[in-house]
Amino acid sequence: MSKRIGVEVSIAAAEAAGLADVDVVSAYPITPQTHIVEHLAEMVAHGDLDAEYIPVESEHSAMSVACGSSAVGARTFTCTSSQGLALMNEIVFLAASLRLPIVMALANRSLSGPLSIWNDHSDVMSIRDSGCIQIFTETGQDVYDHMIYAFRVAEDPSVSLPFIVNLDGFLLTHMIEPIEYWEKDWVKKFLPELKPVNRLHPDKPITMGALGMPNIFTEAKKHQDHGLIESKSVLIDAWKEMGDITGRYYQPIETYKAEGAETLILTMGSLGGIASLAIDELKEKGESVGLMKLRLWRPFPLEELVETMKGVKQLIVIDRAVSFGGPGGPVASEIRSALYHTENRPVITNYVCGLAGRDVTQDDFIKIYEESKSRANDSVNQSEYVYHGVRE
Repeated sequence: MSKRIGVEVSIAAAEAAGLADVDVVSAYPITPQTHIVEHLAEMVAHGDLDAEYIPVESEHSAMSVACGSSAVGARTFTCTSSQGLALMNEIVFLAASLRLPIVMALANRSLSGPLSIWNDHSDVMSIRDSGCIQIFTETGQDVYDHMIYAFRVAEDPSVSLPFIVNLDGFLLTHMIEPIEYWEKDWVKKFLPELKPVNRLHPDKPITMGALGMPNIFTEAKKHQDHGLIESKSVLIDAWKEMGDITGRYYQPIETYKAEGAETLILTMGSLGGIASLAIDELKEKGESVGLMKLRLWRPFPLEELVETMKGVKQLIVIDRAVSFGGPGGPVASEIRSALYHTENRPVITNYVCGLAGRDVTQDDFIKIYEESKSRANDSVNQSEYVYHGVRE
């Protein structure tokens, strides 16, 4: 085991990208991801990282540069947040369609308005269907490990897709946590040299991003969808390989004290830690409840979800974004759809909370659990989503 040090998570994320030996960093500052690109700039300026650091004029340009550098075969990293992602949106979809293995750290933050710099998941939900691989991290160690892991998966010749690592703004980005850094020989063992599937090169000219006529567009989208779905096996294999090196084994869905529980609470991101404390307290009171943490968002872990739900009578889904005018939060809507055809599917109740960084405490999770028990017996109320903690 290598040495653990206390470090700001954003700094650790930048150093992990540096340890992966990135060739190009395309950067534009926006709170709360700025410390990541600032530290990468320092690493390049001090000669600690041999890379091209390209400060651009906007997030749209940041992803455009990332596409160009990745297309010529450079290991490429960028990051953004919130309104920056909204401006970048057009090119994120393009990067996935071109099958470019760009790694992006997304420091999750509310989309305006009203203007907010604090954390929720409204930004990532805006690019849910972009075609990128997307995971959520709970701790600083998760963030650090998955920065290196993301390159390993994205650059696999059978995958070749952009990879987005979601980390909660401020709740993770600006926290100092104990993190075990990788040894250089670990990275050499885990992350092979980049060998692009398709590469722009004058010796072998190809075209990227050409017009897709109606008679080929559907086939192109089906092929892209198939590639994302099939990346799941690579994701799982790489998690196993990373675990064998570091001793930390990750899964598409992870649980806490869920065995035999009649009710599960589902979280994504950093709320899993505080939710586990609520589970401990409820368990001490004799409640049959556990925690399910959804790590893999795209491709969606359908088989793992169905397996986890066996024997579960109620699922409480915590959403940190709003699907305006929809039947519930974006995560709950997907979970309901995924479980619709399963036998003995659980009653699903949905709570929207933690918007724009509002605290979700241990007591909040206990209140949500207790309220959900009564709602589960009410066929009308159980299908309605609730904004938890709204001031009267």
